Amino acid sequence: MRNSGIEAALPSTYQNTPPRKKTRKALILYAILLWVVLVTAGIAGAKMYSDRIQQEVSADLQRQTASQITVMQQEFDSRLTKLEANYTDQLTQMQSKIQALNELLTFTKDNADSKTDNSNKLYSQLAEVQKQLNELKKSLDVLK
Repeated sequence: MRNSGIEAALPSTYQNTPPRKKTRKALILYAILLWVVLVTAGIAGAKMYSDRIQQEVSADLQRQTASQITVMQQEFDSRLTKLEANYTDQLTQMQSKIQALNELLTFTKDNADSKTDNSNKLYSQLAEVQKQLNELKKSLDVLK
């Protein structure tokens, strides 16, 4: 009976063992639920972190690309300007050379025309004199 007196003094929750099983099941359920929440939060955090890093890298790459394009554009513009200046200088030099050559050709043509005409006239006259001389020789031979 001693036991019965102690049992009577204990509250009713300690007497029943099934509530302990419910408490264990609830604790296990809460632990699993907490684990799922932590895993989900970790995955979501990792996803957000990777997205942020990806955006930063993308922005960095975009800035670098824009700066490189700007540098390349400036180099291209400077080269093009130098090329145009060089081309213009060479064109000016060629035009002056062509002008000088045209003047020289005109001068040569003027001098050559009068000399050539005189030379041609002289050659024609010499050819005629040679013919006449040959005719005279034939005539002389006939007379002899």
